[in-house]
Amino acid sequence: MINADWKIKTFSELTTTELYQIIKARVDVFVVEQDCPYPDLDDYDQKAIHLWAEKDNEVLAYCRIFDKGIKYPETSIGRVVTTEKGRGTGLGKQLIKYALEIIENRLGTSEVRISAQDYLLKFYSDFGFQDTGKKYLEDNIPHTEMFRK
Repeated sequence: MINADWKIKTFSELTTTELYQIIKARVDVFVVEQDCPYPDLDDYDQKAIHLWAEKDNEVLAYCRIFDKGIKYPETSIGRVVTTEKGRGTGLGKQLIKYALEIIENRLGTSEVRISAQDYLLKFYSDFGFQDTGKKYLEDNIPHTEMFRK
């Protein structure tokens, strides 16, 4: 496991440097690596709890967490990303574990709905997420809706 600092902040608590590093990590992975031009700035960051691991002011793993009624009737996790430097270190698993703890402790529920890239179905199933059978292309990438009680 890489020695990283974990941070949890609302949008208004983010510094401009932190916001820049978060957006950089998302663009580096989703737009550049996955060759997927998509509207990253979707006006949901302002409604999210931001969770990330960083080392030397560089984001290595990140996700945003939403309360009920924002993206789905249930809570949700999105923009899950592990950067190239963070991969293979266990940070992705730690990220989801912490996100689920935040949902249970801060938002008071264990029900979570996500939109998972298909190649990550096994990864999320290890955390109790189940395939809902709803499959679709999101930004030209195969996704499956998953739910966890």
